Amino acid sequence: MFRFTMGDRAPLYSAILQTFGDANERLVTALGLDEVREQLRGVGWFGALTDEDLTGALKQLREWELLDVIQNHAENYRTAEEYERRNLQYSLTRRGEAAFAGVQHALSVLVSTGALQTAVLDAIADRLAELDRLSQDVTSGDRRIFATLQELEGHLDALRGNTKQFNGELQRLLRTDGAELSTFHEVKGATVAYLQEFLTNLDQRAHAVAAAVARVEEHGTGTLWERALRGAELPPTGGDDPAPAWLARRQARWDGLRAWFLPADGSPPRVEHLHHVARRAIVTLLQVLDRITESRRRSTGAVQDFRELARWFAAAPGEDDLHRLWATAFGLGPSRHAHLAHADPELVSATESWHDAPPVEVSALLRTSGRTERFTRTGRVRDVAALKAERAERARAERAELDAAWSLLRTESPVRLSRFGALDHEVFERLLDLLGRALAVRPDTTGARRAVTGDGRVEVVLRSPADPQGVPAVLRTARGTLTCPDYVIEVHTAGVAGAGAVTDRAAAGTSAAGTGAAAAAVRDREVAAG
Repeated sequence: MFRFTMGDRAPLYSAILQTFGDANERLVTALGLDEVREQLRGVGWFGALTDEDLTGALKQLREWELLDVIQNHAENYRTAEEYERRNLQYSLTRRGEAAFAGVQHALSVLVSTGALQTAVLDAIADRLAELDRLSQDVTSGDRRIFATLQELEGHLDALRGNTKQFNGELQRLLRTDGAELSTFHEVKGATVAYLQEFLTNLDQRAHAVAAAVARVEEHGTGTLWERALRGAELPPTGGDDPAPAWLARRQARWDGLRAWFLPADGSPPRVEHLHHVARRAIVTLLQVLDRITESRRRSTGAVQDFRELARWFAAAPGEDDLHRLWATAFGLGPSRHAHLAHADPELVSATESWHDAPPVEVSALLRTSGRTERFTRTGRVRDVAALKAERAERARAERAELDAAWSLLRTESPVRLSRFGALDHEVFERLLDLLGRALAVRPDTTGARRAVTGDGRVEVVLRSPADPQGVPAVLRTARGTLTCPDYVIEVHTAGVAGAGAVTDRAAAGTSAAGTGAAAAAVRDREVAAG
């Protein structure tokens, strides 16, 4: 049926069919050869065309059963040539009408964009209200009902067709990635405004249509279809009665109307889908616009990036800034790791591509300073025997000095501090160390303060003087004089009980009276020692 749309002569075939289609609109059902040639200019065919070409094209269309030809014997022909040119009359067959209508519909769909028109919803509601009024008025004409029903179905077809086309156009708009930002912004803005305008009072309009459908059905649609059928005045046919098929189509159209606004099964009406589609389209359009805007913020290409980087290099104030800019832009460094290889060359050959070989660990030292870690012979150990001997000798000297100081400070029994009188400064420092250690601890039950040196070899026992207001002790050294309370002090080897310890045990094991006698004995020893 559509073979005339293909091949080199397809434009001529289409122009001829359009000529016959336009003639039908003017109620001219047949055209002769000269009339076809004349009408071709009216449809835009201005190419050279001989009688043989035109006759051949008409013959081909006849073979495809798109044209029919008859002989007109009612005319008077004066010559044989005039008979040959004017006797044959061409007209469209039913197949030709369908083929031409199909092409016209395809072309109209290609250029149409669809629309969501609220006016169509208002028109559907108005036609339903008029049908309801006419069905209740027995005096109304059947032709009026038929015309109103045709208008209603036409509006419903327009609603479905436009919605379908608009949805397809909207999806194509959302899939458009190469559109200019300014153009897309304008289209987006207009589309969003269009959708928002359509959504305004959409629920109210849909409810009005659903209510009108319910009112028409209250009075019965069967009678309405019968009256519309009488108003349609269907032409007589030689075959079956066309009335049942016509009524079936009306019922199908009415079911389609209910599916859009008042479904019989209680499912959501299709008009609600328009809500979801429109709202989702608004959100998607805004998201697409944001995505396009975000993509435009990025660099437009490597060329622009390098040019901008070149301008930054030219404006850098110093060489250090140039190096920092280089490192920031490229992140490249010397190939210090190129010489690294795997530890086992049998597992990973040195000739294997770096793309296929497993990675090699790069030390932080190489990455930061460029120096590699080298493992060589262990350095020679320094001979410290002399140092050790020197330190040992010094330690022995210090020990001897300390022993000498302890021997001078060691007492066989408790003595008063003033007993030491004049001392060398080094010995005096040892004595001060012992006093400090003893005074740092709390006195025991006998009032004695006990402490040992850091090496644990010497113990000191210190007691307060019997008469705190008595004569103080005066210790003299080459560097000065120390005046302090005249404590009773005992210095002896740690772990060896001195005379003071015996006195303490005696004091702890006797009564208060005994304690006083022991104290008196101590005082006697102190006096004897002094």
